[in-house]
Amino acid sequence: MALVLLAICILMQASVNTFNDYYDYVKGADSAEDNVDPTDAVLVYNNVNPRSALMLAIGFLVVAFGLGVYVIWFAGWIPLALGIVGAIIVVLYSAGKTPISYLPIGEVVSGFVMGGLIPLACYQALTGQLEPLMLVWAMPTIIGIGLIMMTNNTCDIEKDVQTGRKTLSVLLGREKARKAYHFLVWLWIAFIVVDVLVWYTEGWPILVFMLTASIPLLKALLANPLAPPARIGAMAQICSVNICLGAFYAAAVFASVAFALIP
Repeated sequence: MALVLLAICILMQASVNTFNDYYDYVKGADSAEDNVDPTDAVLVYNNVNPRSALMLAIGFLVVAFGLGVYVIWFAGWIPLALGIVGAIIVVLYSAGKTPISYLPIGEVVSGFVMGGLIPLACYQALTGQLEPLMLVWAMPTIIGIGLIMMTNNTCDIEKDVQTGRKTLSVLLGREKARKAYHFLVWLWIAFIVVDVLVWYTEGWPILVFMLTASIPLLKALLANPLAPPARIGAMAQICSVNICLGAFYAAAVFASVAFALIP
């Protein structure tokens, strides 16, 4: 079940990324002049038929729902309901006249769906319980994923203004967007510390290692101007911080459970 859920998560993430790349390309929002990563912007740098990319995005979504049949068989209709909500948002995020990615709610929506709704569905499928507290435990991932989107949008302010996007960063402007960004980074760390100290108390020693290991990554991230030339570096930095903080948070949870099982 855990492996099937992991595959579904990866497929849905791949789907939303492919949809986003497709619509950004056909609308002219992505080009070689926009500081996009050559290893990521396949439609920009490689001779790929855009329609094939669209079919691939749909295919990812179809396979995810195919695997979802297994989950529904054992866990009931709740994962299906949550999965349908997620799939609708996957499509609406990039498609339509006014996609979610063009609005100032993109960070909130992407963070909540991938960082909160998906873990909630996975928790229910694995335990048989729909636990509202799961959303509190998932706040670090909600914020971390939202910050990935905010990193991209803050670096792309000028481009987004030209293409008519009204993202949160566009509305705030780069200076205020960076201040909000820094606040969210510290809030992200605060949620991990509070979650561990309140619900996973035995894992608190891991926090010491987390804070020590994340200092150089955080210093580099917070020093980034989040401007177009720094886009590729900024995306690498925020992904590295997500991996670092996420791994230590998971280790703290695991350690807490492990210590609780010791007689």
